[in-house]
Amino acid sequence: MVNRTAATSSMRGLALGDAFGETWFFHAADVLDQALAERRLPPGPWPWTDDTAMALSIMQTLLRYGHIDQDALATAFAQSYEQDPNRSYGPSMHRVLRAIGAGEDWATVTRASFDGMGSWGNGAAMRVAPLGAWFADDLDTVVTEAARSAEVTHAHPEAVAGAVAVAVAAALSVTGVPGGELLEEVLARTPDSEVASRLRRAARLPPTADPRHVAGMIGCGREISAPDTVPYAIWCAAAGLDDLTAALWTTALPGGDIDTTCAIVGGIVAARTGLAGVPTDWLDACEPLPGWADQAD
Repeated sequence: MVNRTAATSSMRGLALGDAFGETWFFHAADVLDQALAERRLPPGPWPWTDDTAMALSIMQTLLRYGHIDQDALATAFAQSYEQDPNRSYGPSMHRVLRAIGAGEDWATVTRASFDGMGSWGNGAAMRVAPLGAWFADDLDTVVTEAARSAEVTHAHPEAVAGAVAVAVAAALSVTGVPGGELLEEVLARTPDSEVASRLRRAARLPPTADPRHVAGMIGCGREISAPDTVPYAIWCAAAGLDDLTAALWTTALPGGDIDTTCAIVGGIVAARTGLAGVPTDWLDACEPLPGWADQAD
């Protein structure tokens, strides 16, 4: 059994978080810090980035196949990239997606990245929350399908662990797990990894902690890696699991890879809340999703 409604809600929240986070990159550092501290909303429009573009490919694949067909997902990623390569893709993804689009085997290309170690970047995690919401009733399937979605572009075990953690968090959000239990429940399903190690650290921090302090302890995406990104994002989601807008402000406060951390948090929280309570000016500013995705429920 799948939950299209929750997956669509997650997709909407992911896109909102991505677009909200991306707009902060156009501010000078001193202006950024003050604007975030004062919660001064940036003017629109807010375009979304590769986080949303790749999540849409996952949704497209799930809608067509009902599961992650890796060959189909690789093709969807490459086609989306070819149609619009200017969505702030990371340097390694330009090379990987061009190679896949040129007909090279995705598994060979992905495993050859970073001297044969594969990427441990946060790209597999940033796009996967709708998948977790889709399979929310079966956590074993969430883990399996999240790993399969990650492997298409990120062969490193840390990237896979990050994707699994985010997908499980989104699934648990749908099923109503309280925020105070979310991190421990995610840890129970996350493979042994640096991602899991930092999640354990995050689980010891109270939801009332200053997010800048939390980011200083476990990272907030400045290294663009799964271990440096996922634990912080899941801590932020757990701290604001019933209030999407507040959760996104919390997530953005320390800076870092704001579009990605906010995309992850948006996907996890909105899987439960939808866009209920999000101010109209936020919704008006955010670039809309394609009609097929926004009506997938």
